[in-house]
Amino acid sequence: MIQQILFVLVAAFALGYAWLNFMRVRRNILLGQDEQIGGNTGQRWRNVLLVAFGQRKMFKRWIPAVFHFFIYAAFLLTQIELIEIFIDGAAGRHRFFRPALGGFYTFLISFIEVLSVLALAATIIFLIRRNVLRIARFHKPEMKGWPFKDANIILYLEFALIICIFTMNSADMALHDNEYGFAISRFLSPVWSGASETTLHAAERFGWWGHILVVFAFLNYLPFSKHLHIVLAFPNTWYADLKPRGEMENMPAIMNEVKSMMGLGATEDAGAGMDEIPEFGANDVTGLSWKNLLDAYSCTECGRCTSVCPANLTGKKLSPRKVLMDIRDRAEEVGRNIATGDKSFAKDPEKPLGRDNYQDGKSLFDYITREEIHACTTCNACVEACPVLINPLDPILKLRRYEILTESAGPADWLPMLTASKTEGQPGR
Repeated sequence: MIQQILFVLVAAFALGYAWLNFMRVRRNILLGQDEQIGGNTGQRWRNVLLVAFGQRKMFKRWIPAVFHFFIYAAFLLTQIELIEIFIDGAAGRHRFFRPALGGFYTFLISFIEVLSVLALAATIIFLIRRNVLRIARFHKPEMKGWPFKDANIILYLEFALIICIFTMNSADMALHDNEYGFAISRFLSPVWSGASETTLHAAERFGWWGHILVVFAFLNYLPFSKHLHIVLAFPNTWYADLKPRGEMENMPAIMNEVKSMMGLGATEDAGAGMDEIPEFGANDVTGLSWKNLLDAYSCTECGRCTSVCPANLTGKKLSPRKVLMDIRDRAEEVGRNIATGDKSFAKDPEKPLGRDNYQDGKSLFDYITREEIHACTTCNACVEACPVLINPLDPILKLRRYEILTESAGPADWLPMLTASKTEGQPGR
């Protein structure tokens, strides 16, 4: 009974705290402007099934993809065992599903154990790739400090989780004279040969509690980690842009104004609001769309976008991964400041502090330099490379539009091209 009460209390606290942090992430994503997303529902489901569930784009680099799949498959199927642990913990039962499932239960746990061994091997290989082989895309400037540690921490948690699973199963088998017959634990249970019943029970409880505590730690770590993509990859692939690569979004205000000037039948409100200089593009997260912010929070920081970026490959400062990381960091900062309710952050202290009534003297240009956004060639290589259908190009274009159209600024060597476009109708001869 004491263990049941303790489990319920720990679970309630862990799940409650995780919920608060996931809601914080949702709040930050909704700092972005509204964006209507429609399109073919069938294609959206296809993206979720093939890209998010099926990991299709990962397999363009098949060696890391195979090892990633081992961890991913083990993660999915281990949830079955996790459900049983929840039931056992709350009801004071032991292996709740075993009587009902019989031989299939043995097969199921054995299959999970085999996947866990493969996941353990993949975890070790990924640690070696990052820390010994030092794969170049994991050691770019933006990956220094916390981002690099973040990737290692999740691998250490994965390692701990697998050790706890096998400690629990092998000690439990030894405690029950190997009657379960699990595929891997049957070879591990002899390690407990000669151990007393008290020791075996303590080891089994250590593995059981260790397993669930690591899961709770992992769940509460996710909202602060790049591994949030485990959750957000699914909605992000659903809401991904279905337009062909390279098709850029028109700005209605400019399009209508040009149509009006050329007598091409602009809409009735073409000139509406033009008494004031409109703001084009975005200079902060509140000017981006919520989908841009969802992209940033879905980023796996795998660096595939940066590794194929021609600007980055030629030594320029642009890294599409860094752009997304900076957007996420800025969203965290803005969201945190708004949550304080401090009216010093309000444009108008008489109005409620919020997305449209916020200023702190900073913008995304304090995170992302102009040199970075100027380096982008809009080739869409980063968009094509992303394994979860993130579009790093869209916020880059919005930042450039703000700089050029709203600030009337930009690099000096672009001036002849812009002048020629304005006076001659073409970039130049």
